[in-house]
Amino acid sequence: MDIIRILLVACALSMDCFAVSLSVGLCRKETSQFEILKIGLFFGLFQTGMTLAGAFCGKFLAEFIGTFDHWIAFGLLAFIGVRMIRDAFAGGDGQTFTPKMSIKTLAALAVATSLDALAIGLSFALIGHEIPWTSAVIGIVAFLSAEIGVNSGKYIGKNFSPKIAEVIGGIVLILIGGKILAEHLKAEGF
Repeated sequence: MDIIRILLVACALSMDCFAVSLSVGLCRKETSQFEILKIGLFFGLFQTGMTLAGAFCGKFLAEFIGTFDHWIAFGLLAFIGVRMIRDAFAGGDGQTFTPKMSIKTLAALAVATSLDALAIGLSFALIGHEIPWTSAVIGIVAFLSAEIGVNSGKYIGKNFSPKIAEVIGGIVLILIGGKILAEHLKAEGF
């Protein structure tokens, strides 16, 4: 597989990373460059790791997780999105995304956006594709997408009040989770 096809696959996998990162940036306008780097690294490493896991753990793991991965992604994104909206309407200064994002929240977002990489890793292994190189490209593109997403969200979010940004961010996360769920259910014939 040539580099153009690998980049296209990596870009397709990173679309959810970008959208979720954009949502994070909307809600966290004061995010430091260190925090943005940490977010990008989480998304990139999880995309890389899931691609490698799909390739090395084989067909069983991909098929097993593939039967419910869309439900996990939807559940995680919907849970965080609803929590953001609830916190926005609850009043006060408490926001879901505080100045420093918790590792637990960051890991949940990274897992939710990287489950499709598991199937891609399996697919690449089955066709005899070079997995380490492809996984690295996928991780780098996810990292860059997350970096661009958070920075874009910060810029766009400066035009909204914190509560409105939190509601918009929550809605975006729920919609991304719904999109993931709908795509997988449609593919399964529902």
